[in-house]
Amino acid sequence: RKDVTMTAPTIPGAEAYSHIGNGDVGVLVLHGFTGNPGSMRALAEACATAGFHVELPQLAGHGTAMEDMIPTRWADWSADAEKAYQVLSKRATKIVVMGLSMGGALTLWMAAQHPEAHGIVCINPATQPQPQEVIDMLQGMIDGGTVTMDGIGSDIADPNVHESAYSGTPLAAMKSFLSEGLGPLAPRYPSIKMPMLLYTSVQDHVVQPSDSDAVAATYGGPVERVMLERSYHVATQDYDKDIIFAGAVAFVHRVTA
Repeated sequence: RKDVTMTAPTIPGAEAYSHIGNGDVGVLVLHGFTGNPGSMRALAEACATAGFHVELPQLAGHGTAMEDMIPTRWADWSADAEKAYQVLSKRATKIVVMGLSMGGALTLWMAAQHPEAHGIVCINPATQPQPQEVIDMLQGMIDGGTVTMDGIGSDIADPNVHESAYSGTPLAAMKSFLSEGLGPLAPRYPSIKMPMLLYTSVQDHVVQPSDSDAVAATYGGPVERVMLERSYHVATQDYDKDIIFAGAVAFVHRVTA
């Protein structure tokens, strides 16, 4: 993995977040693909208010300008998640990982890497690899010189809220997420045993609810599932956010007790 240099300044509100708590419980919070810590900040702050140690990293290429994300890959984002976990583990002995969308995939990956973690919270996680023809189609577009496609950000039901995600989607990074991230990850779900709290928006225009169905069906540990009736993909910034915050904090208390 090469170190990724950010060329553009961080978008206001997209900064990483770190909090020193007052016990032995830590929470790692992970944002989504083309998103940034802004979408997860309120969840991280709810965990901080509960007294937990918190790390919310700004993943490589995210939260600045889309050009910074174009060269980044799954290896970069997963390395950032791992680094934040190691930072957190110096302050906390009991760790719970939480993530939205690709952050949910990274959460599942962290759980597979760290069976000692006490639990995970996945919010509209991307969990299923795409068929080979989709990967081939993406590769064909990349080979043809297409660098980005339309953005996937700010899928939020509340008209008064906007996610500061990128306006486009870098194709090579997307292909890396699907083939290097989700491809090898999906077969590992049955081996993960820690409790999972799974939030699924009934209407999601970015990640199909069937991704949640699939991981719930194959997951090796206990799954507590909550359906979100009023929120779209970025549920942490939508109408049901308080349900997520309260439920996630209660879950952490329960699995670390």
